[in-house]
Amino acid sequence: MGYFAAILHMEKPELNQEFRQAHLDYLAELVAQDKVHLKGPFLDGAGGMVVYKAESLDEAQNLAQEDPYVKEGVRRLELHEWGI
Repeated sequence: MGYFAAILHMEKPELNQEFRQAHLDYLAELVAQDKVHLKGPFLDGAGGMVVYKAESLDEAQNLAQEDPYVKEGVRRLELHEWGI
């Protein structure tokens, strides 16, 4: 099991509220599956970060790309394996 930091850069702030609930619901589902270690917004409005728990970078990439914010182009995904 590894940890993967998904930095979600704000791309389309005008769409943020429209897809916010879908994003939060998606993450709540993953929290229930123990696939999310940490999550939260950046306080300066630049986006946010999710730390996924996954078996591989490919699994983490798949999880991150299914986030409605990423799928709808609201946020740009930057993914890195994270050591703790």
